[in-house]
Amino acid sequence: MKHLLLEIGTEEIPAGYIDPALQALSEGLQQKLDEARISHGDVRIFGTPRRLAVEILDVALRQEPRTIELTGPPERVGFDEKGNPTVAAVKFAEKVGVPVKKIRSRETGKGRYLTAVQTEKGLAAKTILKMILPEVILSLPFPKSMKWSDMNILFARPIQSVLALLGESVIPFEIGRIKSSRWVAGHPFMASGRIKIETPDQYVPALEKAYVIPDIGRRRKKVEEMIADVAKGIGGNFQPDDELLNIVANLVEYPVPVAGKFDTKFLELPKEVLITTMREHQKYFAVVDGNDRLKPCFIAVNNTRAKDMELVAKGHERVLRARLEDAMFFYRSDLKISMEDLVEKLKDVLFQAKLGSIYEKSVRVRKLGEYLADKVGSNSEVKQHTGRAAWLCKADLVSQMVVEFPKLQGIMGRVYAEKAGEPDAVATAVEEHYRPIYSGAPLPKTIEGSFLAIADKIDSICGCFQVGLMPTGTSDPYALRRQGIGIIQIIQKNRFSFSLNDLIIESITLFGEKDSARIKETADRIYIFFKDRISHMLSEEGFQKDFIAAVTSVSIDNVPDVRERVKALEEMKNKPDFQPLAVAFKRAVNILKKADDFQKKEVDPSLFEESCESSLYDACRDVGLKVRSHLVKGSFDKALIEIASLRDFVDSFFDGVMVMTDNPEIRNNRLALLSGIAGLFEDIADFSRIST
Repeated sequence: MKHLLLEIGTEEIPAGYIDPALQALSEGLQQKLDEARISHGDVRIFGTPRRLAVEILDVALRQEPRTIELTGPPERVGFDEKGNPTVAAVKFAEKVGVPVKKIRSRETGKGRYLTAVQTEKGLAAKTILKMILPEVILSLPFPKSMKWSDMNILFARPIQSVLALLGESVIPFEIGRIKSSRWVAGHPFMASGRIKIETPDQYVPALEKAYVIPDIGRRRKKVEEMIADVAKGIGGNFQPDDELLNIVANLVEYPVPVAGKFDTKFLELPKEVLITTMREHQKYFAVVDGNDRLKPCFIAVNNTRAKDMELVAKGHERVLRARLEDAMFFYRSDLKISMEDLVEKLKDVLFQAKLGSIYEKSVRVRKLGEYLADKVGSNSEVKQHTGRAAWLCKADLVSQMVVEFPKLQGIMGRVYAEKAGEPDAVATAVEEHYRPIYSGAPLPKTIEGSFLAIADKIDSICGCFQVGLMPTGTSDPYALRRQGIGIIQIIQKNRFSFSLNDLIIESITLFGEKDSARIKETADRIYIFFKDRISHMLSEEGFQKDFIAAVTSVSIDNVPDVRERVKALEEMKNKPDFQPLAVAFKRAVNILKKADDFQKKEVDPSLFEESCESSLYDACRDVGLKVRSHLVKGSFDKALIEIASLRDFVDSFFDGVMVMTDNPEIRNNRLALLSGIAGLFEDIADFSRIST
């Protein structure tokens, strides 16, 4: 066994392309090796802006042998009456390449047929890899690919070289007019020239000597350590930013950080503006002091070490100054315009072609925010702040700063609201209404921000559903699934107790829909959409799927209660009474479903024929009162424990009477008794959906 090393040397690839391409390269090559029956060990990936590489350990030198059983003509055709092979048998043996004496016959679904076992020894791995490697290289996916020269191939950037080694041997093939070899390029400025790689083990150390750190994880760690040292040297710490670290690590082959300064006048800008200006355009790291205040400094990471690093720093400072001057101009210009004037400009900004302007959306969100404040029972101040924040929450979308830096939406809204003298609760809610902005992101911290976030998201969901823009398969261009999950998370966090279905209907009617049938049809689709989101979230938490289905099929209208009901079932399942109780109640529900002639009515104790009927009736009434008391308090676990106390009474009932008796009056009375028992669960779960 030998190690396989493949490196694709290119012109500089965009940082965002590198990780996905390496993942595809690793997975594609492993898949091809597995399909070709070439065993192998672990995989290591390497990447820089100028190379994509993968090393696969312990690659077998030949394909694994394969045995195939081939079927020939029927036995009656292949052998004569004396058992001698006929011409048909001889021809079959020649075709499969085995002596005729090794031909056997065996029983198949169509009768007895001649068979032969053929063994393929397998080709050399090097021969297979000559075909595999070009296919894998040219199949790598990129957001954008390009052609160059007159070569009829596509790649992210022009390919300059291809290294392909199996042990010490070169695997010969061509990509375009580039022939594979054992040569790679070092750092373009600090170690220009080609480097000869004799074996895969030499790859990493040889490149590191040539000022290239091919291991992305190691390079990222080195970037982090070096910028931390530089920040410490100027009396601060760099602002933590994992995403920027990942980007910068894929922009350089050998990191050389340098500190720069900017004029203190720019500290007038909000912290987020300064950080975004440095980060988005220049990929600079911000520096903070011990109190987390921004210092008038930054750290840039270069891809080469210059003779005069102070001159390099001056160059970075000059570029950043121009960016900050622009930001300062945008900021000061925005402050000259009132928030009300910005809101007015939203009339000219389209939300969606069929759903009107952003201004119209703000009007709807304001009404929904105030509706939520009323439903939750908030005081008048909270309702007032929510309404005001809703009115202003989209104003910053037409500010010069957000047009230049879209990621600052919400943040600049909060800043401008503060500058305009709005209450803190209003300004904070304006920023928080976009939360959560991605999976795992923080949720709104304030009650006003929570109302506003729900209102904004439910408006988008209901509007899109109403005009037929629902998510389909993997397509969700308006991020409705993410917004739906955000609504659920916010409601659960705050334990808001209001009707989800009522909120959906309220939102739909704000679009001007008056047809009650269409409102109900749209609301039902949205309700199912939320049911699917809740089920998926609970499944990811590890709850049993049948418990989730049992609970969500009853109701998801009170969102916080859904999880509590599933949790109560999960906790109950390990108790000895649960399984037989589940079976009994499932039986009761199934009997009721099959009773076509059942007319629900009150139970008449005078029709009881057996003591087990009256015993169950009395126990059910007593337990029912306790269950209802627990449900009002949201104590679903205690309610289930009370219901579990009916187990013996239910068992005795099923043992003592035949429910579906011929007497219709007695039968209907017993079904009514079962209906009362099943009704104890109707606010918790549908036990017929639980696997028993």
